Amino acid sequence: MDEADIAAITDWTVRRGLAGEHEIGLLTGFCTRCVDAGLELSRGTAIIDTLHPVYEGRVFSWNRSSPLDAKVSEYEPITGANEESWLRSPFYHLLQSGNDEFRQRLGPGDTLPFDILGDLRADGQTDYFALVQRFDRQAVIGEMDCFMSRWTTAGPDGFADADLAALRRLVPVLGLAIKSASLARVAQSLAEAYLGRDPGRRVLDGRVSRGAAERINAVIWFSDMQGYTKLSESIDSDQLIPFLNDYAEIVITSVHAAGGDVLKLMADGVLAIFTADDPGDACAAALSAEAQLRQKHAVLNQRRAAAGQPTSSIYLGLNIGDVFYGNIGSNERLDFTVVGQAVNEASRIASTCRSADRDVLFSSDFRDALPPAKQDQLVSVGRYALRGVGRAQELFTLDPEAVASPPP
Repeated sequence: MDEADIAAITDWTVRRGLAGEHEIGLLTGFCTRCVDAGLELSRGTAIIDTLHPVYEGRVFSWNRSSPLDAKVSEYEPITGANEESWLRSPFYHLLQSGNDEFRQRLGPGDTLPFDILGDLRADGQTDYFALVQRFDRQAVIGEMDCFMSRWTTAGPDGFADADLAALRRLVPVLGLAIKSASLARVAQSLAEAYLGRDPGRRVLDGRVSRGAAERINAVIWFSDMQGYTKLSESIDSDQLIPFLNDYAEIVITSVHAAGGDVLKLMADGVLAIFTADDPGDACAAALSAEAQLRQKHAVLNQRRAAAGQPTSSIYLGLNIGDVFYGNIGSNERLDFTVVGQAVNEASRIASTCRSADRDVLFSSDFRDALPPAKQDQLVSVGRYALRGVGRAQELFTLDPEAVASPPP
């Protein structure tokens, strides 16, 4: 590999990084070009931590024997057996020692200080080279404080000094490109986790101006738990968050599985919307989410009761109507949500579940928007005066026979 090759690989990596190439595409293209330039590279692995509610980081792997089968894996916080393996790894050694690189020949007579090196030698690799590119403190986000990579060769003579020198020059460029892609992924995952999937995408697309909202027709889902305030005062504080998480999990996954978007979590309350070109399709999706929630709720309560943990009922109000969807708030603090009379009515309908002794109530507008074949699943529970709403409304609930039947 000569200076022209290094310049060409650098140029390609920069251009693809600026273009937004995903991490595995960057690694695959980088490794392929290094091999084409004469670097005897057998395997390449890039590792970078992230900022995600579940995963701590991601690993990207390339293998010369199957270059089209590059792999991506995600790892959770290091604990237990994973921690023991991590403590015996070259990367832990590098991070603790403060060194930036570690090279180990894997010949038959070489003493290997780490278990992973023995596995690589048994697999035909002859040389191992690991690098760590550390970020300055002001560039650290969460646990993302460095870019790690490891490179191996199966060549009979291992890496030449020129090979290592080329990797020292090229890998930081790859690290910068992968960091850029990972930061974009962090922004997306955090926006969607904290704002909701559709609002998160809209914000990242530039919908961030105060007052920027559009009028949409949507099904409004408003659910909460019975007796949450009293229960929260009676259980230990270390049980409260797991309690809320359990019930939020079944609501959110039910809404998402049916194509809805969760916009807001309010302790025990959840505000979500369902949209579609045909209002009937949005109502049918919300009805499907309700059926999934009902099943998950029964399983959750059974599991928590068997473990001696407190359980709760979930009340749900569903309505459909025109709402304003967008940014509301001040210049310093904005919320991407829905507002309008249909939202207020959905909240009041959910509250009416208690007095109507029902777990779920639907507005007449919701029932009327359903496809005719699904309207028969709902039965009237009478007319109710909703607090803050100028007219009494006929509300509906699920027909007991529909509840007993499996969801479509």
